[in-house]
Amino acid sequence: MSNKEKPELSRKSFLKKAGFGAAALMGLPVFTEKSHGNHFLLSRSKRKAEKFSANDQVNLALIGAGGMGQGNTFTALNVDGTRLVAACDLYDSRLNRCREHWGDDLFISRDYREILNRSDVDAVIVATTDHWHERITVAALEAGKPVYLEKPMTQTVEEGHRLIEAERRTGVPLIVGSQRTSSILYEKARDLIDDGEIGELNFVEAYWDRRSAIGAWQYSIPPGANSRNVDWERFRQGLPPMDFNATHFFRWRNYDDYGTGVAGDLFVHLFSGLHLITGSVGPNRVMGTGGLRYWEDGRDAEDMVLGLFDYPETEKHPAFNLALRVNFADGSGGGSSIKLVGSDGVIEIGWNTVTLRKWREPDAPGMSIGDFDASTREEFQEYYAERYPETRAKIIEPNEFVYRAPDGYNDRYDHFVNWMSAIRDGASVVQDSTFGLRAAGPALLTSVSLREKRSIDWDPTAMRAG
Repeated sequence: MSNKEKPELSRKSFLKKAGFGAAALMGLPVFTEKSHGNHFLLSRSKRKAEKFSANDQVNLALIGAGGMGQGNTFTALNVDGTRLVAACDLYDSRLNRCREHWGDDLFISRDYREILNRSDVDAVIVATTDHWHERITVAALEAGKPVYLEKPMTQTVEEGHRLIEAERRTGVPLIVGSQRTSSILYEKARDLIDDGEIGELNFVEAYWDRRSAIGAWQYSIPPGANSRNVDWERFRQGLPPMDFNATHFFRWRNYDDYGTGVAGDLFVHLFSGLHLITGSVGPNRVMGTGGLRYWEDGRDAEDMVLGLFDYPETEKHPAFNLALRVNFADGSGGGSSIKLVGSDGVIEIGWNTVTLRKWREPDAPGMSIGDFDASTREEFQEYYAERYPETRAKIIEPNEFVYRAPDGYNDRYDHFVNWMSAIRDGASVVQDSTFGLRAAGPALLTSVSLREKRSIDWDPTAMRAG
């Protein structure tokens, strides 16, 4: 497609709007301010508040108005110069809820094509089930509508390549909604790695455990849901016919027809964050295991998944190994953490903190001579005293430092600021479709490895399984 054939950015061009050029998120540094002791408060320099005329607003539409979609929309509308003009969903009650939130004049539809055909829609948030991601997003890009696409980017690797091609062909901004890539916590961890604070990285482990029915995807099913107020046929479009099934519709993440399983849904967050921190493009070997250990409710998805991944040496990082885990029946109550282990320390990222613990090699290595006879021990002790003479006592420097995000910090807001900067100013997005597939690919292959009981080679540059 030539430049002349590329789609217009909907009803008006947002490039180089006044006030946003210097405010692109990627240009806003993270500041570290000492709080107390070895505790520090992180912050990002704030954009200057902007006032936009009615004609300069970015008019958003929501496609997929479930809990994640509505939550994304509330966050997006906190960014200056945005408003919601349309919403699309396949369940009437969710469309009614959108009007309760954002007014009775909100245009609503079950058909996403009606949304994309509207001249007053400038950009769209796509938060549908995974099996609709590629179709809707490609159509939106071809219609000239920038897209905020919920993770995982696509349901399959092949869909991911089609989406990459569409983004390149149209030149329309697309950001994948794994918001950790915009987090000041992950940027701080990246800076600590780059500064050599933990020496040479050799191992990463991360988990995202849960212990609740909702956390295990047993979402509420309205007793009044039926084939009249749910567009079941459209939901199943492209799949074999099936009678209306409210459990499949409302708990779709549990089923292979619509979702990507535990690894696709949650490992992808951990891959995205890790790739931001390390600059990696991904592993070259994927190994998955696990099974259904607790939530035996007819689901396809496993509720316990573990993955092991080999990362080769690159110009950005040394070779290292990654271990991931999700457990939906974690009796400790659940939680999430990512730990990066190096030769000289460890970085641990929690919900709102980054903790650096440094290892300091002792001046002398110690002795292991108990199994030697007396003369050999004496000989070695003399050698040791000469090789490692006693020195004057030293001040013990701190070895633990904690960096905390501000109260109420929302990395999803930063992610939307980045997307809006791309729309208005042409800034680069932190997670385009190529970045998105490099996170989604190994996550999707984890489930394949688990079920086929084999390791899988993955080319992280070409994004193809071997």
